[in-house]
Amino acid sequence: MHGIQHLRNADVLLLSPDRETAAIYQSTEGEDHLIKSMTGYGRARMTLHGRDITVEVRSVNNRYLDCAVKLPRAYIFAEEAMKGLVQKRVSRGKVDVLVTVAALGAEETVVAVNEALAKSYIDALRHLRQLGGYGMVKELCYVTDLARLPDVLTVTKGEEDLETVSADLCEVLEEALNAYSAMREAEGGKLAEDIRRRLDAIEALTQLVEARSPQTVAEYREKLLSRMREVLQSTSIDEARILTEAAIFADKVAVDEETVRLRSHVGQLREMLQSEVSVGRKLDFLIQELNREANTIGSKCSDLQIARDVVDLKAEIEKIREQVQNIE
Repeated sequence: MHGIQHLRNADVLLLSPDRETAAIYQSTEGEDHLIKSMTGYGRARMTLHGRDITVEVRSVNNRYLDCAVKLPRAYIFAEEAMKGLVQKRVSRGKVDVLVTVAALGAEETVVAVNEALAKSYIDALRHLRQLGGYGMVKELCYVTDLARLPDVLTVTKGEEDLETVSADLCEVLEEALNAYSAMREAEGGKLAEDIRRRLDAIEALTQLVEARSPQTVAEYREKLLSRMREVLQSTSIDEARILTEAAIFADKVAVDEETVRLRSHVGQLREMLQSEVSVGRKLDFLIQELNREANTIGSKCSDLQIARDVVDLKAEIEKIREQVQNIE
């Protein structure tokens, strides 16, 4: 095992969203974490203008932004405004917004009398009474009986100020998004912390490869010289030929360019982890470049120790790639 093994023993610190509670997650103390996870949950509840409004926001990983807002049918007019608010705060992920609205008090409903229909019922009942004879049919029904007839009374909602209702729904959504973003930032901070540790491990492994690579050339030269001595024995050995063969081998196994690019990519990753904008896609691209350089080093080197270092290197890159899939 290499001396850098301890850098890889830390478990992946990934918060799982609690789907049942509305706890607001705060960022961990210390370094500011600007990276956000695509997984999150937030909930808010407010009473505004006689309405009890509850909004829940939850999201999972997705390549692009896919936002769905589920509203009661009577409030569907506010869907686009709420989607626009989500789009301003979120750039990637499958986001589901669930809205429930409960009206408080009776001022929102209006009971109306269909006078024309009620008069028609009364005329029909009078006519029915006459057809049956005055002695055989009772007097006209009570008002309560008339009210029970179909469509005599209608219950409707009072006229609403749609702009006010839409603004109220968006206000509650804003609060839910605040809780949702706080959770994503807390989780993103843990992801960034884990990625930084793995970048440290990659740099340590790269240093091991850089230190070992020249040694392989020297060992190859000594091995070649030893074999030629065995074959030629008393015959003199052409030192120039040995140097030429060693130079050709050194050129084949040289990984200087790859390790330089590896360090450059690691530096770019560190900078992106401090970015204030969405960097998930860029991180994913850089991880592919890291993996390409590691594969090239592995294909060039036949040395057992370097091969082991490359395996460890690729393992760290794969773990970072898995983490990057969760980053917005």
